[in-house]
Amino acid sequence: MHDSTRSAAALLVDCLATQGCERIFTVPGESFLAVLDALPDRPEIDVITCRQEGGVAFMACADGTMNAAGSGRPGIAFVTRGPGATNASIGVHVAHQDSQPMILFVGDVARPMQGREGFQEVDFPAFFAPVCKWAARIDDPARIPEYIARAYAVAINGRPGPVVLALPEDMLVEQVSAAIQSRPFVTRVAQATCPDAMQALFDLIGDAASPIAIIGGAGWNAKARTYFQTFAERIGLPVATAFRRQDAIAPDSPVYAGNLGYGPNPKLVDRVRNADLVIAVGARLGEATTDGYAVPTLEHPGQLLVHIHPDPEELGRVYRTDLALCCSIDEFAECAALWEDESTISFDAGAEAHREWLDWSTLQPSDAAMDLAACVKAMRAALPDDTMICNGAGNFAGWWHRYWRYEAYPGQLAPTCGAMGYGVPAAVAAALRFPDRTIVAVAGDGDFLMNGQELATAAQYNANIIILIIDNGAYGTIRMHQEREYPGRVSATALRNPDFAMLGAAYGAWSARVDTTQQFLAALDEAKARPGLRLIHVLTDLDRIAASGATITGLRARAQATA
Repeated sequence: MHDSTRSAAALLVDCLATQGCERIFTVPGESFLAVLDALPDRPEIDVITCRQEGGVAFMACADGTMNAAGSGRPGIAFVTRGPGATNASIGVHVAHQDSQPMILFVGDVARPMQGREGFQEVDFPAFFAPVCKWAARIDDPARIPEYIARAYAVAINGRPGPVVLALPEDMLVEQVSAAIQSRPFVTRVAQATCPDAMQALFDLIGDAASPIAIIGGAGWNAKARTYFQTFAERIGLPVATAFRRQDAIAPDSPVYAGNLGYGPNPKLVDRVRNADLVIAVGARLGEATTDGYAVPTLEHPGQLLVHIHPDPEELGRVYRTDLALCCSIDEFAECAALWEDESTISFDAGAEAHREWLDWSTLQPSDAAMDLAACVKAMRAALPDDTMICNGAGNFAGWWHRYWRYEAYPGQLAPTCGAMGYGVPAAVAAALRFPDRTIVAVAGDGDFLMNGQELATAAQYNANIIILIIDNGAYGTIRMHQEREYPGRVSATALRNPDFAMLGAAYGAWSARVDTTQQFLAALDEAKARPGLRLIHVLTDLDRIAASGATITGLRARAQATA
């Protein structure tokens, strides 16, 4: 008498359910039809059908980002081989550079076809290896529980990140014994802090005259936010957030010093440059956060650098460190908050840095017909404190980085690697994960058209999203650099755009087209009173190219004057 069996695909789906998978994002493909067939037997797993694999991967990356604040589970994506996988690679790259947990499953060619350059064949372990933590192919269906458990463990532990598993289509339809069961639920390893290292850290803080912390990144969660903020406020330590990690501390914290990255407060940059002690917690100290590894410098003479990170491979990899702590970020933050031996440590710099940030993030007078700073201020007054802002890449985002208050955690979904097209897919994932919160996608005109097709996904799943398309008729960031380097010589950056309000209406959204601040305020009032998909097409003046106040006219004049 034969043992009962089930398909390898059914075993894989059962393993996902055991690991706490609640949702997958996909564009269906014939290479993993067996998985699609097995999913209805697991109704606890939502299946979200998207319109392009780039959107799939961005949604999974964003879902993993939000999960990292709570359950810690990775976002899950399924795509087909060849074009599907290469489309999805952008989301894998974002998850890698953003240190966010994600697993991408790729339907692969059948095993007898491998190595022949079969239809849509790619060597996926080789292709994805440089942009993920682990890439592999499951050839033996009996090892599915092992591979799934390992994928979860790799994705969530140490520096979180993406894993890619290729699934040969003939392997998925093989029958395996029902005796083969899922491995138990995988949890994140708790990396305890070393008391001696903590004492060394407090000794350094006690000897410092002008310290600063740079926070946010790998392993950051709500617990880390609460405890680290408590610690920093108790001693008056100025706290800056790494690039696009602005929700890592409450903006009303009396020690919050603002955000680093592109277009930061010059006074904050000077504060980091002049600090005698820099404490990086969770942050990789990447190129954007450090202004090209210049603030602080790699060797930072005259400064001490403490780097606290959950992955030992990150510590000392780029920056010379004076003290390195490899531990769970939330465990470190809790130890810092509860440490009792630093009672004599106190700084005035935290309050000073916070005042500087308040000055920088306060609306400046403007005679612009469409003043984006005033629009952000109006949004802060009109929308709930726990509103989540989702954006891709482009100068347009600078107004929200400077003037928005990221009150909630998680409250910011934005790619630290600067990938365009992220905002709308991320907003869809956020609306599904937090249906009771207000979700706003902010996109530039070029940025939006990278993944605007996911409006169809938003409409299909009745997602409540407000979408702002900031339209200046150009790839604005590139135009800004163009004017700095080649003033007056415009090439390849001008855009002829559709009427985005009409496009939104075609997808079923309530929509409006505005070109003045007052029109925006009226449209926002109407949008917030409606449910569902809402889109506001915001036309802006190209000359006002950045939230820093830079204009194309001014950039061109300065460049020509120094030529």
